[in-house]
Amino acid sequence: MHPNKHLLIALVFVLFSCKTNVFTGKKTLNFVPDSTLFPMAFTQYDQFLGENKVVTGTKESEMITRVGQKIKTAAQRWLNAIGEEKYLANYQWDYKLVQDETVNAWCMPGGKIVFYTGILPICQGETGVAIVMGHEVAHALANHGAQRMSASQVQALGAVGVAVGGQAAGASKESQQLINQAYGIGSQVGGMLPFSRAHETEADKIGLYLAAIAGYNPEEGARLWERMKSNNAGQAPPEFLSTHPSNDSRIANLKSLASEAIAEAAKYGVTSFQ
Repeated sequence: MHPNKHLLIALVFVLFSCKTNVFTGKKTLNFVPDSTLFPMAFTQYDQFLGENKVVTGTKESEMITRVGQKIKTAAQRWLNAIGEEKYLANYQWDYKLVQDETVNAWCMPGGKIVFYTGILPICQGETGVAIVMGHEVAHALANHGAQRMSASQVQALGAVGVAVGGQAAGASKESQQLINQAYGIGSQVGGMLPFSRAHETEADKIGLYLAAIAGYNPEEGARLWERMKSNNAGQAPPEFLSTHPSNDSRIANLKSLASEAIAEAAKYGVTSFQ
């Protein structure tokens, strides 16, 4: 097939795979339906729990559940307000604390949430947990997982087109390998990584709003990432090669967003925070 046809297929594929993000109003690339994504996520979640030590019956594990339920309620209130009452209909919420010193937490598509014990000292209490929880839940609510899967498939389709183009131009095998390698590096640094950084920034905003609506002080967002910065001192890659914004960029953004989150929470009658 002529390389231009590959590119045309990719363009048509992208054009008809855009959906509107209900939280931002932006068009996003997403052709992985929840009916496909959620069962995959739930299976992986069950497998993960079976292979790791889940902490139960402690104040910390109870806190994770309590905060998770509040963030879930905040999300539903937000969705109700924008006319998306059934958005969470297929979510199967669950909140687990896992014994692991890794500084991490995540929320799978469909509402499966895990906190590692290693992040709790940085959270320094329930409000910090809520900031992290809001951020991770925001990734799921904004369909970032489906968007990344969709973008990866488009990237792979583009690689096929480049390979065919190299063959059509009569390039040697060595040259074709260089072309393919250049495409992989170029698309990764120029496309996929900034795409991921955009997701992180978007999740910071949505997550801070969720935390505030749930009754948690959004000003804790910047303070938490200051602690994260100290914990990661000397370990972070340059921002342009990272899937996350730099710590300084993130802290500055969270500081500017705190007042917006407070104003958003006031729309729901929330005017005091813990």
